[in-house]
Amino acid sequence: MAEVDTRPDALEADYQEVAAAEAQEFALATVNNEVAPPTEKKVKKIIRRKKRPARPQIDPALIKSEPPPQTGTIFNIWFNKWSGGDREDKYLSQTHAKGRCNIALDSGYTRADQVSGSYFCLFFARGICPKGQDCEYLHRLPTIHDMFNPNVDCFGRDRFSDYRDDMGGVGSFSRQNRTIYIGRIHVTDDIEEIVARHMAEWGQVERVRVLNTRGVAFITYMNEANAQFAKEAMAHQSLDHNEVLNVRWATADPNPMAQKREARRIEEQAAEAIRRALPAEYVAEIEGKEPDARKRRKIESSYGLEGYEAPDEVHFARGANAVNPRGREGHELEDDQRLMLEAAGATDIGGQQQLPWQGEPEQGGILSNSTLAVLQNAKVAVASKPKPAAPSGPLVAYDSDSD
Repeated sequence: MAEVDTRPDALEADYQEVAAAEAQEFALATVNNEVAPPTEKKVKKIIRRKKRPARPQIDPALIKSEPPPQTGTIFNIWFNKWSGGDREDKYLSQTHAKGRCNIALDSGYTRADQVSGSYFCLFFARGICPKGQDCEYLHRLPTIHDMFNPNVDCFGRDRFSDYRDDMGGVGSFSRQNRTIYIGRIHVTDDIEEIVARHMAEWGQVERVRVLNTRGVAFITYMNEANAQFAKEAMAHQSLDHNEVLNVRWATADPNPMAQKREARRIEEQAAEAIRRALPAEYVAEIEGKEPDARKRRKIESSYGLEGYEAPDEVHFARGANAVNPRGREGHELEDDQRLMLEAAGATDIGGQQQLPWQGEPEQGGILSNSTLAVLQNAKVAVASKPKPAAPSGPLVAYDSDSD
């Protein structure tokens, strides 16, 4: 009978050998015909929400085609109102507007989105447009990309040369007005926050100024079209209380600081337009933003003279007679044409072509013989006109009797 090693190390080694042999036999006996499924790639899906159509703000059945109540003596069929009916009388000033525009819910695409240059819907701004997506005007807020003729506002209404006496109506094209006046505000402790919150619905606000003692506010928008939209949207509306707002165009601010700020803004707009029109390297050189621009300018504008630096009007001049060689680029055609014209007057002397300025000057004169020959050839025969006969009668109609 064979002896069996019963030591723990020997038993552990035998167990590992048996387990390895069984695993090898199982791998050889088992044949896997199944194909592993491919790994799924995770793809991010970008969900683009389609533009929603503009919704009708009021029921079309509530719209009446009857003319408005008579407030004047002449009815305008084009504007559907009486003369003087748009003025701020006691009845209109104390009556709330029929509706209010909700930009978050009412905005959407209309038929006007397919036509470039379309105007904005006036009734949409007032919150009473019944057409929705069938409207022929835009149902959204104006942006900086909406550009219109200065003679009309964003709603397509004609503007005038001067404002009305009450600063109401469409406005004037004589100046760009981005500030509106709001009166009859219910004054509270947080009135500035309330005014800023309500007026920010109609566009980006640049400045808000509230006079608590008078209950009025001045709101300046970044874009003039947003100011036009806000004036119509907030007319006869209320803030957080039951007041009826009086919205008008603001007059020119007499504050000297405000006038300087407006002049600086106009200058910045003009400077930005010039920057876009000129090459980038040219603008960087003028403004000194390029690191080596000043050093290169000092070397180039010396023109070989030590300690000299040409002024801007000389260094940046453009034309055929510019001192700077870069300024004469593109103007060489004028010089070539001048040379061709001068060469056309050359004469042949001794079988060689000689230009007018190459000849020897004639003795006792300042012009050369060749130049005089050219002038002789350039003579044009002109028919002489007969001199009128001297009048035989006395001289009349003169104010003086002297010779």
